[in-house]
Amino acid sequence: MILYHGSDVEVKDPIIKKSEKGRDFGCAFYLTPIKEQAERMAKRKQKMNKSSSAIVNVYYWNESEKYNLDYKLYNEPNLEWLEMIIKCRTNPSYKHSFDIVEGKIADDTVGETILFVIDGIMKKEDAIERLKFQKVNSQIAFCSEKSLKQLRFERSYVVK
Repeated sequence: MILYHGSDVEVKDPIIKKSEKGRDFGCAFYLTPIKEQAERMAKRKQKMNKSSSAIVNVYYWNESEKYNLDYKLYNEPNLEWLEMIIKCRTNPSYKHSFDIVEGKIADDTVGETILFVIDGIMKKEDAIERLKFQKVNSQIAFCSEKSLKQLRFERSYVVK
């Protein structure tokens, strides 16, 4: 399977940044199978970091290797998925046990719904119903050093 990582730098050797807080599935190296999503993220990183380039890094992942690790798949937004995101976004010391977590990404519009839940404005069950009508992108979080070893850097390219 080909996976993409949007950045403002080439990333031949992925690492897990422990300083990144507020991520959907905690500290991890995040990838997506959606090329366009990675390109949007690269442009976003370029703008955020006031960088001169937007770069998409391309990796190969033998998907069958995931079963050698502690792997969690969220096929669609559900209560368990929502609770994982809330824990990871609100508790910087929270650490789940998974090596790889795959699921939908809580982007800006989805993130707003999650904030409503965190702030007590919306019930979790209502948030899940609301999310059924929103376009939700996909992400795969490589959360351990063991999982990073399953990735093979293929190439990178500049997004225009």
